[in-house]
Amino acid sequence: MALWMEAGSEPKTESEIADLEAISALKESAALELKEKGNELVKKGKKYYPEAIDCYSRAINQKVLNDQDISVLFSNRAHVNLLLGNYRRALTDSQEAIKLSPANVKAYYRAAKACLLLNLLSEAKSYCETGIEKEPNNEELKKLAKLIDLKKLEHEQREAQVSKALVEAKDLVSAFEDRRLKLGRSMYRELTGLRKPVLDKNGILHWPVLLLYAEVMSSDFIEDFCETDLFSAHLDIISFKVVHLYIGTKKTCIPVKLLNSTMRRNCSF
Repeated sequence: MALWMEAGSEPKTESEIADLEAISALKESAALELKEKGNELVKKGKKYYPEAIDCYSRAINQKVLNDQDISVLFSNRAHVNLLLGNYRRALTDSQEAIKLSPANVKAYYRAAKACLLLNLLSEAKSYCETGIEKEPNNEELKKLAKLIDLKKLEHEQREAQVSKALVEAKDLVSAFEDRRLKLGRSMYRELTGLRKPVLDKNGILHWPVLLLYAEVMSSDFIEDFCETDLFSAHLDIISFKVVHLYIGTKKTCIPVKLLNSTMRRNCSF
C-alpha cells in the first residue's frame, strides 16, 4: 500500500499509484473544504477571524492545490490579517499570492492597502499601478490610488514643514551664538503661552516680552518685541500713569491703570 511507502520513493505498482491518487484527492477535497469554511467564518464576524486564518493556513499546508488556488488562499488570509490589523502579515501573504499568480488583482489591492497602512507609500502606489494595469476598470484600486496620492502629498508637505522648521531652528541658534546669548528655562508659560523668539528674513530677532507688576500681581505681555526697538516705544503704547502709594510705611510707584478701587481711595496723584 502507498501508506507504507518510504518518503521520496516512487510508486511501482498500479495499486500504489491508485492509492496515492486517492490520498491526493482526499487532501485536495479537505483543502477546498477548509477554504470554504474559512470564507464562511469571515462572514460571521470578527470573533471568528482567527479561526478563519487557521482554516486558510491548514488548506495551504495540504500542498495539493494548484498555484492559482493557493494564491487565492494567501490573498484571503491577507484580507483577514488586514481586518485584524496585522498589516505586515497581510503584506507578506499578499506578496506570496502575487508570486503564485501574478494575475491575482485582489492580491495587488491588499498589498497596496497593507503598504498604505504601514506608511510604505511608494510601494503602495506601485502595487496599485500594477493592479490597475491588469484590470483597468477596477474601481476599488482607483479609489485606493487616489487615497495614496493624497497621503503622499500630505507626507511631502509635512516633510517640507519639518525641513523648514529645522532650518529656522538652526538659524535661530546661530543668531543666539553670534550675539553670545544664553537662554534659561522657560518661565511664566501660563502668561506667555507658547510664544518663542523668532528670527526674521533680515536676520533680526523678535522676542516675546513679559512685564510683571509684582505690587499689584498683574502683567503686560508684548508678543513681538524687535531687538532694534526701544522699551519706551512699547511703554508709550501701554500708556499708564505712575502714582505713589504707601503700603505700610513703604512708598511704592504703581501704574495707575492697574490699581483696584480700594487702592485708588488710598492714594493721591
